[in-house]
Amino acid sequence: MFLPILIFIPLLAALAAGAITSNTVRPWIMPLAASLHFAAVLTVLIVPAAPIWGGWVALDPPGKLTLLLISTLFLICSMYIVGYLRYRTERSNRVLIPCLLIFLAGATLVTCSQQLGLMWIAIESTALSTAPMIYFNRTPLSIEATWKYLLLSSVGIALALLGSFFLVYASLANNPHPTLLFSHLVRHAGADNAVWLKIAFVFLLVGYGTKMGLAPMHTWKPDAYGEAPGVVGALLAGGLTSLAFLAILRVDRVCIAGGLQTYTSHLLIGMGLLSMAVAAVFVLGQKDIKRMLAYSSVEQMGILALGAGIGGPALFGAILQMINNALTKGMLFLAAGNIHRSYGSKSTDDVHGAMRRLPLSGTVFMLGFLAITGSPPFGPFVSLFTILNAAFSAHLFLIGGLFLLLLLLVFIGMGRTVLTVVLGRPLPRKQSGNIYRDGLLTGLPLILSCLLVLMLGVHIPPFLSHLLHQAQTFMEVRP
Repeated sequence: MFLPILIFIPLLAALAAGAITSNTVRPWIMPLAASLHFAAVLTVLIVPAAPIWGGWVALDPPGKLTLLLISTLFLICSMYIVGYLRYRTERSNRVLIPCLLIFLAGATLVTCSQQLGLMWIAIESTALSTAPMIYFNRTPLSIEATWKYLLLSSVGIALALLGSFFLVYASLANNPHPTLLFSHLVRHAGADNAVWLKIAFVFLLVGYGTKMGLAPMHTWKPDAYGEAPGVVGALLAGGLTSLAFLAILRVDRVCIAGGLQTYTSHLLIGMGLLSMAVAAVFVLGQKDIKRMLAYSSVEQMGILALGAGIGGPALFGAILQMINNALTKGMLFLAAGNIHRSYGSKSTDDVHGAMRRLPLSGTVFMLGFLAITGSPPFGPFVSLFTILNAAFSAHLFLIGGLFLLLLLLVFIGMGRTVLTVVLGRPLPRKQSGNIYRDGLLTGLPLILSCLLVLMLGVHIPPFLSHLLHQAQTFMEVRP
């Protein structure tokens, strides 16, 4: 019965946070709940939990990996937010803290959902809990970003719902009483109506692709990431996008079992390259560091789609890149939040010399840039090289060449912005920002994230490697 506990821990913590009246005490609920959740996740991974509620809730191999990732990222962010909110005493966190915990509960349910409709509801719950967090700063730009996020997310989730209907309708050809369990859908996919199955995949790809931020459905990302607090940006870029990718992988498995591997592969590769190209264009000359990270996230989602589309070893690389991206984006957004707080700006017109003013945050921001663009010895280098090698091994030389070219363009675009931020001489404090300095609670999470990303580039622990291979095998082997 550990699976319900995983969901109820953050829900009960959210209720407790709402009942606490002190703004200074309430944030401590976060690391407590996150630690309990992380311990429960490790327990479930070591001692597998049996499916419950008629098989609706269970952990498949990709779900296990994504759950571990979400819990780890949330634990890191929970430590950071205690320190962050010490500098935001002018804002009540009575909405922010419960929403963060509800997000964790919804994310946990997504990873455990083995029923198409339940997964849709769980993903929608993460979107609804995220919207108030984007509006935390209560500025005109943040309310605009929140409404844009809600509008586009609503369109995406509506398209995903239609895709779910079409997927079930496709199975009516061989079963008058189909269920929405993924195991059932995969088992009977070979006799499904191919036309409706294709239509279903398009709607589901566009719907959940909107949550991921694949181009051209990415337009909510620059505003939402740019106006949300750094810790929220970390959870959006590393958490919500990973959940949406998990949903696409599960749907793709159904379609491949129905004989549509070539069809889904072309769509995923096409959207992957398009997303990388859009990111490469808009990241060039970008002055806002958080919007730069948003376009980097668009690129990363394209990489995930590309790897899933190529399949085989590239799928392994894509799943590993999902982990690397989440942890690297976590350190980048948290570092960017510290830099923004110190300078009172997130534009390169005002932010210079971050490595002098904030040695820890500035250095981590620089290392995060090198990591996310695929530089050794960090984790993304391994996963990106795996995808590239798989493309060339499959004789997809044009795709591999475009992949390299777009990676180079993003590296150049991000490099210009990042080097402007971290190098040079800081402006006098009277012209920019306050006297914020890196502290233990706002600095330690950056160090932990950086060490994890470095570890994944040097040595993947056997436990994690086993989970990765399990996830790849699960996606490729059909019942």
